Amino acid sequence: MDIQAPKGTKDMLPQDAYKWQYVENTFKEIAKYYGMRELRTPMFEHTELFKRGVGDTTDIVQKEMYTFNDKGDRSITLKPEGTAPAVRAFIESRLFNEVQPTKLYYATPCFRYENVQKGRFRQFHQFGTEIFGSKEPSMDAEVIAFAMSVLKKLGLSSLSLNINNLGCPSCRPKYNEALKQYLKDNYENLCDLCKSRFEKNPMRILDCKNHKCNEITKNAPIILDFMCDECDTHFTKVKEYLDALNVPYKIDPGIVRGLDYYTKTIFEILNDDFTVCGGGRYDKLIEQLGGPEMPAVGFGMGVERLIMILEKEGIEIPNELLFDLYIGARGDEAKLAAFTLANKLRAVGIKTEVNHMGRSIKAEMKYANKIGAAFTTILGDDELQNKVIKLKRMSDGEQFEVSLDHIEEIVNVIR
Repeated sequence: MDIQAPKGTKDMLPQDAYKWQYVENTFKEIAKYYGMRELRTPMFEHTELFKRGVGDTTDIVQKEMYTFNDKGDRSITLKPEGTAPAVRAFIESRLFNEVQPTKLYYATPCFRYENVQKGRFRQFHQFGTEIFGSKEPSMDAEVIAFAMSVLKKLGLSSLSLNINNLGCPSCRPKYNEALKQYLKDNYENLCDLCKSRFEKNPMRILDCKNHKCNEITKNAPIILDFMCDECDTHFTKVKEYLDALNVPYKIDPGIVRGLDYYTKTIFEILNDDFTVCGGGRYDKLIEQLGGPEMPAVGFGMGVERLIMILEKEGIEIPNELLFDLYIGARGDEAKLAAFTLANKLRAVGIKTEVNHMGRSIKAEMKYANKIGAAFTTILGDDELQNKVIKLKRMSDGEQFEVSLDHIEEIVNVIR
């Protein structure tokens, strides 16, 4: 049997790599405008981190994690999301002792065992940002503005922003009781998973994908009607900041997100029916994981889905020129000279290729055209003797005579 990539994984081939590089570079460049610094966390963590951080009533913890015991019989999990590891790193490194806020971003692989479908894989990649230390509503709006800036810079214009407020430990218990009261009469018609959530975390029932559960919850009470004064004021301020930035939004009480750690503001950015980005505030997670009481807000953005949407929208991602110059050669002495010249040019930033396949001169020029070299030149006895080469610009055929001994002349023509 041929060995193939595991289900739900996908190779990133060279012809696609430029898309990933462009999207990643765009994300990282805009992150710098907001004063964010890069964080890299391990591919796996102790399982307890996700049970405590993500929440043991979530689909991720209950059904989707890749968990195993290592040789020391410790329970280890491939990270299914980026926030809990970022919080763990923040606490462990005692970054809370630094001047706040701490602004972090990351680009990381994540792993979830779930049904493979369009734009969704078992190994996927996630852009994320986590900002620790600020409870101000302006920070919620800034995180949303950052996400929107990335998506618009990539060329997406057909975007919609949905926001909600999930309350806090002061007001959420009242809402949970009202929700349970509403669901009580239909308890037996809930799916088994929602029945298990009924007592511990009834709000998770609102996020169920089961059609029958959706029908039951469509007229359920909404959290916005139960917010305490603090949460209500916070949400009002977030909307004011979004209005000030001219960022249109829709209030959607149905958003609860798939993770237990959210408090107050949550949001989703959509392109048609596809969720491109989601996030919100999680003011209690740092404390839950053993750190000090400290607020936080962030988002996650799936790279595979983002690239899929860019292609769906017909947005052309610029492909970087592979080679500036291809150097052909006739004879052994010329091949050595071409090899030496290529490496001198690479050292000053010119992307250069030479013949490593023993091709004929005619075949070399065909190859140079196939790889999209911007310029070509041929080295032979005359060129070596006269110390002069002709650079041919492939776009229009114009030729430029330059000195073989003056690298600066070659560079000036190519650039």
